[in-house]
Amino acid sequence: MTQAARPDGRGTYHDDFRLSITKALGDQLAQALTHLGRAPLAEQYLASLDERPGVYQLYLRGEFVYVGKADKSLPGRLANHLRKLSGRRNIDLRDVTFSCLYVDEDFSALAPEQLLISHHKEMGNIPWNNNGFGNKDPGRQRDSTVLKKNHFDVIFPIDLDRPVEGLEPGQVSLSSFLKALKSGLPYNFRYAEPPRPKSTFLTVSRAGLSADEAFRLVSEVLPETWQIAALMGYVIMYPDSPNEYKSAWRYYRSGKVLETEPEASPEEITQGDLLDADE
Repeated sequence: MTQAARPDGRGTYHDDFRLSITKALGDQLAQALTHLGRAPLAEQYLASLDERPGVYQLYLRGEFVYVGKADKSLPGRLANHLRKLSGRRNIDLRDVTFSCLYVDEDFSALAPEQLLISHHKEMGNIPWNNNGFGNKDPGRQRDSTVLKKNHFDVIFPIDLDRPVEGLEPGQVSLSSFLKALKSGLPYNFRYAEPPRPKSTFLTVSRAGLSADEAFRLVSEVLPETWQIAALMGYVIMYPDSPNEYKSAWRYYRSGKVLETEPEASPEEITQGDLLDADE
């Protein structure tokens, strides 16, 4: 059946033409990445990359899980992901691979990672995007949030048995120990300044202490009103004992450890729920 022409003739001898340049660019980026091979997310492979901006995709056991960007350095950005994943349970780094494209600075103004995200959203969900993987410290206001069951931190919680990098044996002030602990962990450790941190000392018995051992040591010298709470994705320390957090699974109080069952919402995260800090 022939569609009737409008009174002004639109649709017969004149009409609108719409070209989505951004969609075309996103499709081309995705196609270029698809044609690339994949390398293990490991230091020796990152060392061969140029210090240039670009976009990249991560894969877990061969399945596409994340798309991201590097404003300055692809190897630097990917190294951050490698370190973060090294501090998580339920994941084997040997199962994680990547591919990447260098992107000119002029092109970066078009937000190429957003073009890729839009492309992949049309193809289906992107498991780790908009799901907590790229998030930095969510801030104090999010500490009591109940995470949804498919949130990255619920599926891959932090590993407290992992050794803390850079801790040396000997006597050290609480202030210095907390700073070393924060920099030596592959996940965020946020804390308030405790009383007399420079005049309070603790003894590190050996190198290679696990995060669990380090937090036990700290809790022994804290006042009774203080606690350390291990949440699903990071650790916090505040003078709010015995306050409880819905996503916490371990507390350190006065040298004692309390295990608990974290809450998780039965609902799943949708694309509009979260916005990654790097997207």
